Amino acid sequence: MLSSVLNTGRAVQMNIVIIRAFIKLREILAGNRDLARRLDQVETRLGQHGSAITVVVEEIKKLKQPPTTPKRRMGF
Repeated sequence: MLSSVLNTGRAVQMNIVIIRAFIKLREILAGNRDLARRLDQVETRLGQHGSAITVVVEEIKKLKQPPTTPKRRMGF
C-alpha cells in the first residue's frame, strides 16, 4: 500500500513487482481449480467403474457355483 502512495522510482518498481506477484498467484490458483475439478471428475468415473466391476464379479461368482436343483437321472 505504501509503495502505491510514494512517488519515487523505487516505490513504483516495487508496486509493479507486487502486482505481478498477485497476478502470478491468481494464475496458479486458477490452475489448481482446474486440476481439482478434473480430479473430481476422475474420482467420479473411478467410483462408477468400481461399482460396475463389483457387479460383474458378483455375477461371475454366482455362475461358478454349482446349480442348486438336483439333476434327474436319465434312463430307467
